[in-house]
Amino acid sequence: MDIIAWLVLGLIAGALAKLIYPGHQGGGIFATIGLGILGALLGGFIGQLLFQSPGAAAASAGALSISSIIFAVLGAMLLIFLWGLFTRRSA
Repeated sequence: MDIIAWLVLGLIAGALAKLIYPGHQGGGIFATIGLGILGALLGGFIGQLLFQSPGAAAASAGALSISSIIFAVLGAMLLIFLWGLFTRRSA
């Protein structure tokens, strides 16, 4: 059951992050789910370090709640930003 929760959280967080973040991000459904899952891990880890928040702990554990989705989306947006920095080509 935990894997299904991770997939649902990843899909929701990845899709929301791509919707909110400006610009065009490539990738299909699997890339979006992967982005959301990694975003949940990153957002949950940073949220636990900075805020000691139970919502951040829920995000890093893959639980589905409003606060865990928020931390997962923020983490996914950070990953999109970092990916853009690393893949930007100089003209």
